[in-house]
Amino acid sequence: MGCGHGRTLPEPEDTGGRRVFCVKFQKDMRGLDEAPFDGHPLGARIYENVSKEAWKMWVEHMKMIMNEYRLNLGTKEAQEFLLKQMEEFFFGAGSALPANYVPQKAK
Repeated sequence: MGCGHGRTLPEPEDTGGRRVFCVKFQKDMRGLDEAPFDGHPLGARIYENVSKEAWKMWVEHMKMIMNEYRLNLGTKEAQEFLLKQMEEFFFGAGSALPANYVPQKAK
């Protein structure tokens, strides 16, 4: 039996788990469950300052970077380039888009 008031209740805010002040969103949010690069200083910095939501944004941006620059992550140069882009994405002016990048149109 429903109560018949016709209104839906708002979703409860996610209050469980670890919280961080997210550098990307500039607010307190749910943090990552583990550091992305165990033992790397950037991984520790991300773990302490980046929310799960901002990390999801990075993953999508990273896919675009890897495809557009045709990175081979088996090379040290590509790994270092990606780490630099990640640092800029979270802690700098933002990760630069490739020179001739044209975003895909929504379907």
